[in-house]
Amino acid sequence: MFIALNFRILTVMTQPTPTRFIPNTLPKVSHGEGCYIVDSSGKRYIDGSGGPAVFALGHAHPEVNAAIKSQLDKIAHGYRYTFTSDPLIRLNELIQAQVGAELGNIIYVSSGSEAIESALKVALQYHWNRGDQDRKRFIARKRSYHGNTLGALSVSGFAQRRKQFEGSLIPCSFVSAANVYRPAIPGTEDDLSQFLADELEQEIVRLGTENVAAFLFEPVVGAAGGVVLPPAGYARRIREVCDRHGVLLIADEVMCGAGRCGTWRALEVEGVLPDIMTTAKSLGGGYVPLGAVLYSNKVAEPIVHIDGAPNTGHTFTGHTLGCAAAAMVQEIVRRDGLVERVRSQGETLLSDVREAIGALDAVGDIRGRGHFIGIEFVADRKTKTAFDPALQFTERFRARTLEAGLICYPVSGTIDGASGDVAIIAPPYNATRAELDEIIDKLAKGAARALADINAA
Repeated sequence: MFIALNFRILTVMTQPTPTRFIPNTLPKVSHGEGCYIVDSSGKRYIDGSGGPAVFALGHAHPEVNAAIKSQLDKIAHGYRYTFTSDPLIRLNELIQAQVGAELGNIIYVSSGSEAIESALKVALQYHWNRGDQDRKRFIARKRSYHGNTLGALSVSGFAQRRKQFEGSLIPCSFVSAANVYRPAIPGTEDDLSQFLADELEQEIVRLGTENVAAFLFEPVVGAAGGVVLPPAGYARRIREVCDRHGVLLIADEVMCGAGRCGTWRALEVEGVLPDIMTTAKSLGGGYVPLGAVLYSNKVAEPIVHIDGAPNTGHTFTGHTLGCAAAAMVQEIVRRDGLVERVRSQGETLLSDVREAIGALDAVGDIRGRGHFIGIEFVADRKTKTAFDPALQFTERFRARTLEAGLICYPVSGTIDGASGDVAIIAPPYNATRAELDEIIDKLAKGAARALADINAA
């Protein structure tokens, strides 16, 4: 998912005053080596977040590079209305082996945003072909992010990225975020889960069941909230609500899926199958842009019966080189048991991050699953009060961790679009124990320096 580069690297940051992004202060990338990136000055950074949770195998993996070169020697792309290809067929097989036959219908696109756009169109086409032409409305959640194109942005509860485009976005209703650390109501996780399901049902009824096409959510929220896991039982309850009202359930796994959370589908942990699912980022590991929409046989049936295929796609849909790169990434993930590795060492990674920085007064919450960890920083741990946005803690944290030689993924405005500071750690799946330890060590150093800059150490 897109993150705006609205920061500059500061050598002295002793005063909590706003800063501005100066483009020429960004380091220039030279090359990558596994979990490391080297800039043109020779400085070496460990990639503790896989960029924006993309690089599942790190950088310059020799087998992936060889697959890309081999494909280029044949053809870069066979246009989708003229040809299929061996890489596309193989990638289909690899994905279907992970998700099962029921969710095995796949559309390939070039990004997560395109995947969301196509998911929305598939949902609308499904209802139209069933005779429910009034089902045009979508419901999503506050503090969610689904992409940067206008349609995807319309269903994103991310104020910073929407504000310049309000008035041109399609109508969407937003229900409460599913956030255990900052719950919509007091009580147990079960209470929160039931409240959120009831709220969704009430919104469906308010809009008119006959008007609602789908409910869209991230099983684990990425940039908009900072690795926010839902309360226990949440996914099952919203699945039941959607089924009662004929509303499709769309799981956006662009950031949290393809193994990032220790299962190939993040929603797999909840025992719930969506009607439509999006994936991107770790699917192709960042080597060639690629995203995908997966949809159920139930959704496919009226689409195929009337139209033959989904009425969506782009020039580079099913891009041959992209599929070749992603197929090799997924071959390696499968062969080396990397999803299982992420799952087995996820609890240790979470525990080690907590041990390293959890005692800091400014650390309010450390949460996550697999290789997807969020650290929420606060001015007051007891009240969970966020830092004043004018302090620009996220930008200072980004600068200080880069100084320390760590790439992580800090995000701001995670509470209400203005306040809230979270750092995301999302290492490559094949990171060694020593590399994970280095990430944690540099994370702790960067956090201490950034907090000292605002007198909060």
